[in-house]
Amino acid sequence: MKKKAAALRYEKGYIAPKVTAIGFGHIAEKIIEEANRNNVPVISNEKLAESLSSLTIDQEIPSELYEAVAAVIAYIYSVNDKAKTI
Repeated sequence: MKKKAAALRYEKGYIAPKVTAIGFGHIAEKIIEEANRNNVPVISNEKLAESLSSLTIDQEIPSELYEAVAAVIAYIYSVNDKAKTI
């Protein structure tokens, strides 16, 4: 199975997060490397990556993915909060 990766962005004024990158195989690896280089959290979730990879660049995530993406965002915030207290 080819590795898949998707990047999301959320800014004030957006209705929902938007897809900023999608990649498979080598391109997925490059997306992950770039995220790591820029200290952007990388979360491994094959099912969510599969769903996000069917979208297009700059597309807002559909409402069916809100819960899954919210769980990822909540996890990232909790990790960041813990890191601030160390």
